[in-house]
Amino acid sequence: MSLINKETIDVFRRLWLAITPYRSRVWWALLTMLGTASTEVMFPKVLGYILDHGFNADAKKIALWMVPTAIIAIFLFRGICTFTTSYLMTWISTRLLNQLRAKIFDRILNVPISFYQSESSGRIINTIMFEAQQIVEMLKVSMTTLFRDSLTVMVLLAALLWRNWKLTIIALVMMPVMAFLVRGVSKRLRKLNQSQLDVSNELTQVIEEATRASQVIRIFGGQKYEQDRFEAKNEKLRGYAMRTTIAVASTTPLTQLAAAIAVAVVIMFAVSQAAQDSTTAGRFIEFVSLMMLLLTPLKRLADLNGPMQRGMAAAESVFALIDTLPETDSGKALPARAQGKLEFVHTSFSYPGQEQEALKDINLSIAPGETIALVGMSGGGKTSLVNLVPRFYTPDSGDILLDGISLQDISLSSLREQIAMVSQNVVLFDDTLVSNIAYGDANPDPERVAAAVQAAHLTDVVRDLPEGLNTMIGDNGMRLSGGQRQRLAIARAIYKNAPILILDEATSALDSESERAVQAALDELMLGRTTLVIAHRLSTIERASRIAVLVDGKIIEMGTHAELLDNGGTYANLHRLQFAA
Repeated sequence: MSLINKETIDVFRRLWLAITPYRSRVWWALLTMLGTASTEVMFPKVLGYILDHGFNADAKKIALWMVPTAIIAIFLFRGICTFTTSYLMTWISTRLLNQLRAKIFDRILNVPISFYQSESSGRIINTIMFEAQQIVEMLKVSMTTLFRDSLTVMVLLAALLWRNWKLTIIALVMMPVMAFLVRGVSKRLRKLNQSQLDVSNELTQVIEEATRASQVIRIFGGQKYEQDRFEAKNEKLRGYAMRTTIAVASTTPLTQLAAAIAVAVVIMFAVSQAAQDSTTAGRFIEFVSLMMLLLTPLKRLADLNGPMQRGMAAAESVFALIDTLPETDSGKALPARAQGKLEFVHTSFSYPGQEQEALKDINLSIAPGETIALVGMSGGGKTSLVNLVPRFYTPDSGDILLDGISLQDISLSSLREQIAMVSQNVVLFDDTLVSNIAYGDANPDPERVAAAVQAAHLTDVVRDLPEGLNTMIGDNGMRLSGGQRQRLAIARAIYKNAPILILDEATSALDSESERAVQAALDELMLGRTTLVIAHRLSTIERASRIAVLVDGKIIEMGTHAELLDNGGTYANLHRLQFAA
């Protein structure tokens, strides 16, 4: 049947490898499923025996306790097997779900930064929370239904063949018809389920954006626009859900009709056999009971097509994410703390999928402890250049050296240990103040935390918080002001105490008074550290060792603040425009 094809086999192969550590429980679950299946033939057998021997002269030979005891024993055994199967499959599926989610989360932590240019956060969240669950549900349902009901069908068919092979052959004629009906629906179901998952990802993205941009939505009166977006996606999702339901629901009556035709034909032939005294009432009832019992697992197997196709569609997304190649990391750890000498040697770079180069033949040597300020109009290449230092991206040509060693020859973890970064887009975690300051350090040093707090001028802030450093700051630090969030990011960089410092508009969110205080702390922090500073406010970089002016990905001017003003070039024009007032 269409439930089994190359893609399905490949998915189940991967899932089987994932549950290999739990294979003993899997075999026990299969054994209890076999036990459940075996009970299906027992009750019709008892019923047939009663009809043949309980209502005639042989009735006195049957002990009164035998039949009730047999029935109770059958259903007690069945109950134990069913409970054990359910428990074991839930245990296995929850372990597998945790395993899948852990693999996805590990992968999204280690994919290249460029991955996030093509993938929305809504899709990633949906894949971890919903699509992984769909796969596990598919596995759980398929194993408890596909294996158990397949075993039940085989046991019942064996009993039917043993009881009356001629009638069984007649009944089996309708099986290809049922298989054909299920096959016809499967391909459409797969496409519908994939489309439904895509729209679900889009809906998640709309919700995520609406919660993240709540202030912007209110200020610009975007409630109606966002509501319309949500309703459009929601209605589209409902449409796919209805089409999927129709496709699944149409399978059941068609397969039941085919099964009913088979039962009707069998009964007709059975009556004919009874008229010829070739069967007894007990055998006839036993055979028909077995056939009727066969309908239930066949129906469940037909209905399995829906969740199987949903699971297969989800598996495509989940395994595509898991199979995404991680960042290339073939280098070795640095033997000691870096001195901080950086060299860009004929470095060119373009973003994936873009022909125009963001950086063109950059040649720049930065001595240990030197502060280089990068200035220029937006899109000039300043952020692109600093993003190459921690290897968020890899140059298309040329090389970048740290203390004479190519960055490609340094392991990512070792390289990034040497770098601290403060961006204009502050990222904080829904955790305590101390955890954000000492982020990445499992055992924060209280003295270093206190020093970072003082240097970033957060002492008064910490004192006013209800639980001091142990205060939860909320989603992205929502309980702090913009300036406090920026200073917290600076404190995090101070705590790391790395030899290379990247400041991307690090004081942009501060008021004048806070900026002066933090700038003093930054000046002290930058002493002895190689520092790359991006700043649009030129007043913050006047004391930089050198200033590099980038235009269209090229360094067109280089020198001190005074030298560049004397040259009367691009930097001098930018400075004049800013201070014209």
